[in-house]
Amino acid sequence: MRAETRHQMKQDRFSRVTIDAAERTAHWSVEHKSKLIIAAVVVAVAAAAVVGGWYYLGQQDQKASLEMSQAVRTLDTPVRPPNMPAQPDAPSFASSAERATAAHKQFQAIVDKYPHTHAAEFAHYFVGLTAADLGDNASAERELQKVISSAGSDVAALARMALASVYRNTGRDKQAIDLYKQLAAKPTSTVGKVAAQIELAATYRTDNQPLEAKRIYETIQKENPASEAAQMASAKLQELK
Repeated sequence: MRAETRHQMKQDRFSRVTIDAAERTAHWSVEHKSKLIIAAVVVAVAAAAVVGGWYYLGQQDQKASLEMSQAVRTLDTPVRPPNMPAQPDAPSFASSAERATAAHKQFQAIVDKYPHTHAAEFAHYFVGLTAADLGDNASAERELQKVISSAGSDVAALARMALASVYRNTGRDKQAIDLYKQLAAKPTSTVGKVAAQIELAATYRTDNQPLEAKRIYETIQKENPASEAAQMASAKLQELK
């Protein structure tokens, strides 16, 4: 088997497992989580690793991608029901916090060991997400800010989306609204305009600004006729009546 084919197979496996884990960990509402959003950034990361340049960095990218796949498998490991003992032939965690803690350590190790790789950018994003999972909003905010300032536009957009969620969870709706507006104004392959608009409208609702939420939902309907997003917006408008 050619080296290029073997490498591509590794990247494909990495992409599939990362997509699954990201769907479980992204702090966005269920209404707009999308395989396409996460797949886009994973494909971008994988492609960049394939065409990477220097031999050493290429080797580092491969190692980082392998460890990344292991970390996201940790996030994909089931949580046992209460009072169920661990089974030696079926990996599991006693709680979601235990799982997030284990994954957080693995993602942080990738960032520390392979700081100049493309996979490390995405791993850093997961460091912020798992910190938020553990209720450590201060660390989540700090790490996501680092990703925003240093990562490429696609991963940075994901970090902005996650940071906006941290703001909402800590009662800072105005800051969340500002971030969602930025994302809607400059969509990327990982965070589209509609995804940002949906979260923006939801934040307006929780911030007791129903008229602003109504305006956003109507815009979604107008700009995306006969789409799933338009149907969702219609349902939300009905709730506002």
